[in-house]
Amino acid sequence: MTVRWGVLSTSDFARRKFVPGLLKSSKVEVAAVGSRDLTKATAFADALGIPRAYGSYEELLADPSIDVIYNPLPNDLHVEWTRKAAEAGKHVLCEKPMGMTAAELEPLLPLATKVHIAEGFMVRFHPQWTETRELARRGDLGRVSHMHVAFGYNNMDPDNIRNLASAGGGALYDIGCYAIVAARWFMEADPIRVAALTDVDPAFGTDRLTSALLDFGDGRTCTFQVSTQSVFHQRVHVIGTDARLEITIPFNQPQDAPVTYLVHDGGSVDGLDARRVVVPTNDQYTSQAEAFSARLGETPTDGPLRDAMVNTRVIDAVFRSATTGRFETI
Repeated sequence: MTVRWGVLSTSDFARRKFVPGLLKSSKVEVAAVGSRDLTKATAFADALGIPRAYGSYEELLADPSIDVIYNPLPNDLHVEWTRKAAEAGKHVLCEKPMGMTAAELEPLLPLATKVHIAEGFMVRFHPQWTETRELARRGDLGRVSHMHVAFGYNNMDPDNIRNLASAGGGALYDIGCYAIVAARWFMEADPIRVAALTDVDPAFGTDRLTSALLDFGDGRTCTFQVSTQSVFHQRVHVIGTDARLEITIPFNQPQDAPVTYLVHDGGSVDGLDARRVVVPTNDQYTSQAEAFSARLGETPTDGPLRDAMVNTRVIDAVFRSATTGRFETI
């Protein structure tokens, strides 16, 4: 059965990344798009071959043919419109972070057992991530004791949503959430406390640089730095007693090209003899949508929402630590 998706807004990210991924699948149909501006909705639909365009979000949610709502709205609108979509009986895949605080997500819990609600971390569906976690699981790295994640880009546009504090902009919300997910993915645990520093842009009021130390206990840690005002760069390093793993494009994997990761046993100082592994081309947005659609035949549980709440609690703790100057528990 083909699952029919509706797109809530004409966001640039949905136009460039997510919807093209959906259009590659024979298992899903992008059936409609809704915007507060019918002209924008129509242009979006025409450009991507979507059959129906609505001039309000409410009209999209009222469409009885839609099974799933994809919510790529600004961060501060995620909870409100995820709730409204779920109350309309739609399953919801919401972009990250699902909420500005963990407490904000609490009211969604009763709805998460009626419809499927999940946070859109597409990276977890790329074979690069599943393959490298399995590599760590089987002991190729030895005991994994530490990780480091770096993710940054340079965006000085004052009108860009990522630089608007009121809309949930800033490095931690936008890309720090990926670093946290990566740490939880490879450690296969949740951090127990965090220490952090932030550098706030005086004009935007958003964190332009956040650095954090996540403590997983038992001598296991992850450090990360994320920035909205740095040269574009992203890496995940997983360090074990026997070898290290380096993922060269961990988050923005190309939708039409293979990716690589490196494994090095420490036999040379420069690491130029690292083993290079190629992962075949995969569109992680296609994989994510198909995985979400496949779950619709199952009874909804609040597990995916509670997972999103853990990530958001870590974000909460990072912000607290940056203010108090102390370790903060999760």
